[in-house]
Amino acid sequence: MNDTQHSGWQKRILLFLTSQCITLFGSTLVQMSLVWYATMQTSSGTWVATFTVCSYLPQFLISFLGGVWADRYHRKKLIIGADLLIAVATFIMVLAIPQISSESTLLGGLLVMSIIRSLGAGIQMPAVNAVIPQLVPEDQLMRYNGIYVTMQSIVNFVAPAAAGVFFTISTLRMTLMIDIITAVLGTGLLSCLTLPKQNTSVEKASAVSDMELGMKYAFSDRLIGKLLIIYGLFTFFCVPAGYLAGLLVRRVFGDTYWHLTAVEVVGFLGMMAGGVIMSTWSGVKNRGKTLAGGLFVFGSLAIGMGISNNFILYLALMVCYGIALTVVQTVITTILQEKTDICMQGRVFGLLGTMYAGFLPIGMAMFGPLADILPLQWIMIGSGIALMVISGITYENYD
Repeated sequence: MNDTQHSGWQKRILLFLTSQCITLFGSTLVQMSLVWYATMQTSSGTWVATFTVCSYLPQFLISFLGGVWADRYHRKKLIIGADLLIAVATFIMVLAIPQISSESTLLGGLLVMSIIRSLGAGIQMPAVNAVIPQLVPEDQLMRYNGIYVTMQSIVNFVAPAAAGVFFTISTLRMTLMIDIITAVLGTGLLSCLTLPKQNTSVEKASAVSDMELGMKYAFSDRLIGKLLIIYGLFTFFCVPAGYLAGLLVRRVFGDTYWHLTAVEVVGFLGMMAGGVIMSTWSGVKNRGKTLAGGLFVFGSLAIGMGISNNFILYLALMVCYGIALTVVQTVITTILQEKTDICMQGRVFGLLGTMYAGFLPIGMAMFGPLADILPLQWIMIGSGIALMVISGITYENYD
């Protein structure tokens, strides 16, 4: 990171993070609305899982290629282009909804929109993570990653409440319109930002060759390779307590939008608190101990949520769950930013996005239908035990 010592880098990073949070608001609003719509209309774990898979599988397929592009091309333009792709797909769906009379056809159209939105996210995310080290001095990365998580959590705190309000007083179509507006605002703000000069690749190697080089770089480095695998397993075992939380609440505690909104809001309150903690405390000096501790607490909380039959206790556990989630994600992101060469940042974060977008739909495809066969509480307890085992392995093997 060459230009961050110049005056004004703090303003540039805050402008960048603000632009991303504006677009994140619209994206989160839509993503949650789609899952809630499927939950309330079908009450099916399979349908909820299908929407989640369609939201993340395309991201899995394109994230690594998106990382190659982030190392080759101007990252700001890449982010803006991806945001506009998402906005256009959403706008087309807004125009199509009045013409659709069949519920199954509408669900199918929403699935197609989710696929296109997922492709845009897969292109965007590696570039976003690779831009942050361009703007922030290395000794400030943990702090600003924590600040970013806090800003994201504030957005994610507001978005569920907003989704609940829009579903109560308006329509799905109007909710989609909010996303289009935020995309225009966010990309407009980002277009005003000047990024430090990026050393883009000038070689004419094929994208496949660049991907092979990125894979070799990431997994020949023991630490980077371990972190990518840990993140993938972490994402997989997050599914029952995290992404199927709405289904559990509907089955155990109640089927109103209030119950769904309350769970999402307190979870993001926990993430907000976790972001504040990481932006001020930054964890212990040994990053491995911080990561292992976060994984252990996360697994313990998943077990507690599976056991709980009291909604207030469940909400309290969800707050702590959000804190632990933030600790794990922030530590992994910061270590990768610190240890990865600048010219490889896009590809490594493309791989990180691939692990997330790959293991999440696998988890949904497995745990979603399984939740229609077995009690979801049992599945949560099992995933919590698995996360605690991963915590122990991380503690013993972190270099």
